[in-house]
Amino acid sequence: MASPAPLVASISHQMVALQTLQLLQQEWGWGDGPGATGGSRDPDHVSAAPVRCSGRGRALLGLEPEVGGGAVGSGARTRTPEAGMVRSAEGGSELLLLPRDRRPCTLARMAMRSALARVVDSTSELVSVEQTLLGPLQQERSFPIHLKDSVEFRNICSHLALQIEGQQFDRDLSAAHQCLKTIVKKLIQSLANVPSDAHVVACASLRQILQNLPDV
Repeated sequence: MASPAPLVASISHQMVALQTLQLLQQEWGWGDGPGATGGSRDPDHVSAAPVRCSGRGRALLGLEPEVGGGAVGSGARTRTPEAGMVRSAEGGSELLLLPRDRRPCTLARMAMRSALARVVDSTSELVSVEQTLLGPLQQERSFPIHLKDSVEFRNICSHLALQIEGQQFDRDLSAAHQCLKTIVKKLIQSLANVPSDAHVVACASLRQILQNLPDV
């Protein structure tokens, strides 16, 4: 009986990556979990994580700074069409920006949201296939598991979660996408010499995951 240890370790790394990405979705209100906002299902109303803004940042948002020992100026609670302001519990300069449909780069944000959701869904499907199909198969017949790829995928997702929107986030998201495809492709190759009914079902499920991960 072959040892399932490499596959179990690989799944563990992928689970960490999956949880990281799901938390990222929730933080931005892009998921359906407890952290999601009511606008997460509306493609033109996507909430962003809180950002600090004071001084020059307030001026850029069209918000007048506080004046006179905590007194609020007449324009301090002004709301722009593109962003809403929520004062922090400490009464400081914490702002929660709520992007609206007129915020620049809405289409780019939605493309990014879609790409992230695709990686999350495909990772979840991969873990399910590994647990339900590959796990029992690995106990009967040994086939190669490329553990390093799952470790790399976990690390990429961890780095992605530290980024804000921008070029680095896009690069990390693309890297996660490609790494996930590599994991799936190598699993299909590993199963090529394992003839069995379970092998056929597993390969079909893995190929379906690849179809959900088109080149970006």
